Amino acid sequence: MSKSNNFSFPKSEKLCKLKYIQQLFSEGKSVQNYPLKMIYFPLENDLESQFQVLISVPKRQFKKAVHRNRIKRLIRESYRLQKHFLSEVTSEKYVLALIFTGKEMADYQTIYKGVSVCFEKFGKAILPE
Repeated sequence: MSKSNNFSFPKSEKLCKLKYIQQLFSEGKSVQNYPLKMIYFPLENDLESQFQVLISVPKRQFKKAVHRNRIKRLIRESYRLQKHFLSEVTSEKYVLALIFTGKEMADYQTIYKGVSVCFEKFGKAILPE
């Protein structure tokens, strides 16, 4: 299977390293489109994959884990289906955080569109002018 048609979300694409997470939130830049905020930071280090992603839903807004997990699942699915766009835009390695900023539960279409627009804004932000 060619790399552009790979719609999986392997463990190597999940951001777990505390050092990278701290660096992402302290030095990263962001793009936002309701109901998502995407923080990104380029890394020179040897990442296993081109992008490593962190997905977060605030406990303050969604008290029940069932609701947080549902939103995370929808974001993960939207990312998985659209990540090929990121590979087309850049060949550099990035760490990304997709943070849900909405106040109430969102449906799949809203999240899918939010991820799509965030990726477009990310592409415009990193392109040299």
